[in-house]
Amino acid sequence: MARKFFGTDGIRGRTNAGHMTAEMAMRVGQAAGRFFVRGAHRHRVVIGKDTRLSGYMMESALVAGFTSVGVDVIMTGPLPTPAIALLTREMRADLGVMISASHNPYADNGIKLFGPDGFKLSDEAEAEIERLIESPVVLAPAEQIGRARRIEDARGRYIHAVKQSVAAEIRFDGLKVVVDCAHGAAYQVAPSAIWELGADVIAMGVTPNGTNINDGVGSTAIAALQERVVAEGAHIGIALDGDADRLIVVDEAGRAVDGDQIMALIATRMHEKGALRGGGVVATVMSNLGLERYLATLGLTLERAKVGDRYVLEMMKAGGFNVGGEQSGHMILLDHATTGDGTVAALRVLASLVRSGKPASELLHVFDPVPQLLKNVRYAGGKPLENASVKAVIADAESELAGTGRLVIRPSGTEPVIRVMAEGDDRAEVEAVVARICAAVEAAA
Repeated sequence: MARKFFGTDGIRGRTNAGHMTAEMAMRVGQAAGRFFVRGAHRHRVVIGKDTRLSGYMMESALVAGFTSVGVDVIMTGPLPTPAIALLTREMRADLGVMISASHNPYADNGIKLFGPDGFKLSDEAEAEIERLIESPVVLAPAEQIGRARRIEDARGRYIHAVKQSVAAEIRFDGLKVVVDCAHGAAYQVAPSAIWELGADVIAMGVTPNGTNINDGVGSTAIAALQERVVAEGAHIGIALDGDADRLIVVDEAGRAVDGDQIMALIATRMHEKGALRGGGVVATVMSNLGLERYLATLGLTLERAKVGDRYVLEMMKAGGFNVGGEQSGHMILLDHATTGDGTVAALRVLASLVRSGKPASELLHVFDPVPQLLKNVRYAGGKPLENASVKAVIADAESELAGTGRLVIRPSGTEPVIRVMAEGDDRAEVEAVVARICAAVEAAA
């Protein structure tokens, strides 16, 4: 289904350009408000944000949009995306909005919408909201305009909720944990939740100034965390992204642990306890073949969805799975959250560290990954993947990897980039395949 404004994760772009303007935010508020106004009760929306400078502008515009169509607004201030999903459901709101561009630089921003059940909207719902965005606005009568207020207990509610994701007897006493919050939405709640469970917390990326979110810190820039973990002699490092819905871990030696290994660990522990549902795990086409082979040794399956945590979630719900995620660090644990939650996943990893008594480097090396290479090819326009010569090179590569590896080629949903990924048992073959395809795409672009 072609969509004009919504991408794979809401509406996102550079602030004050394209779709990411105050005017558009107001129209989104009006359209989403109209879509969710059902029945005679007072309707309400929960709005959260990360720490971007433009968050103030976007928040004000959304408030204007929602209140103008008769929806009351509850503002939480900076909180992780999963916290907004949680509060939407717990406060019986009609919808929730997160203002964030996740792991993108500060100059970008985005709008993510949640339904009253705390789940992201379906493609069909987003399509209808897009239609309403471009339709004439129906304003509420003066006496029915919505009210707006800020709440002060949102952080405490979320911290309490995430702590319930680990067993009551689990404590992190004796663990030294470096927590990198990317100067983002979790800068207050994540270190607090881990500290309250007993850990010695060394916090970094916790001084947001509006322009430093994801800047050299967080799950997409882990070099600083790797250095800090080793320098502090910490047991483990935790890296979140700007809106804290994804997690990357660093072991005590400073080595990075991606989402595939984290999923393998969590799924293994839950399988051992008989708590894993669906007979396996849902990931995306980007997850390593090594994860699929490892799960098979346990009699479990790896179901692959399109890239994007929304598609992982849809497959999880359809198949009755309770563990899913992405190699990039989105971890969806449906027993505890309705969307990816980096803090919940981090607590589960820390709990396993405590239970096992093993160092993180041993605990988190669950399987041997297959050599995998991902490269991005930027293009100016057109559709290079429809070029005949590109198609021919891709077909040859698929034949070459048949039986020993995989090839995934897809356009980015957020920027003019073709992502070329190959994996297989022979590293040299994988590198050669990716190089040939990238060269063909560049020549056609």
